Amino acid sequence: MTKDNHRITSYCHIKNNEVSLNGALLFKGENPFKSFIKSAYQYFDTDYPKFFKMDNLSKLAFMAGDVLLKHENISPERKENIAVVFSNRASSLDTDRKHQESIQDITAYYPSPAVFVYTLPNICIGEISIKYKLYSENSFFIFDAFNPDYLFEYSTSILAGDKAEKVLCGWIDFDKGNYEAFLYLVSQEGRFIHSTEEIKRLY
Repeated sequence: MTKDNHRITSYCHIKNNEVSLNGALLFKGENPFKSFIKSAYQYFDTDYPKFFKMDNLSKLAFMAGDVLLKHENISPERKENIAVVFSNRASSLDTDRKHQESIQDITAYYPSPAVFVYTLPNICIGEISIKYKLYSENSFFIFDAFNPDYLFEYSTSILAGDKAEKVLCGWIDFDKGNYEAFLYLVSQEGRFIHSTEEIKRLY
């Protein structure tokens, strides 16, 4: 797709035990994911106690979103008109398995509310929205693979329709310990062209 009249201000990656922003490595941790994401939380001084109750997908999304939004000086104290559009391939499958394990044995049937609440992939959007007080449109799409064409078209539609001033977009996937986060913020100004080709390059 050709570019529209918007720009990508910043982008964040989390994968291979690394957190990077605009291509620059900010933090490197160690396996397993639980240790890595806890260390990242401490390193970035995230200060959100509910973080430790989240499932892995939400922790991954929340950390990527927090790094990116703090870099852009997005503050919970200011009302921000930011839409959120996420995608992945595994939905909330990693947490769904844990929920299934808790209910499959009828002799020890005890589904955990703490697990059940995260059996929808869009819950991670809610966690980011709560911290940053984002009240604009949000969606979570499931694709076989990263789909920059759809993210470009959908975010462009939101901005063109004045449904939001900015859009936090990307790919957040977690399944069986394998994880990847790629988030970027689209707005009126920024360093990078907002186009399918540029999204692919940054990814």
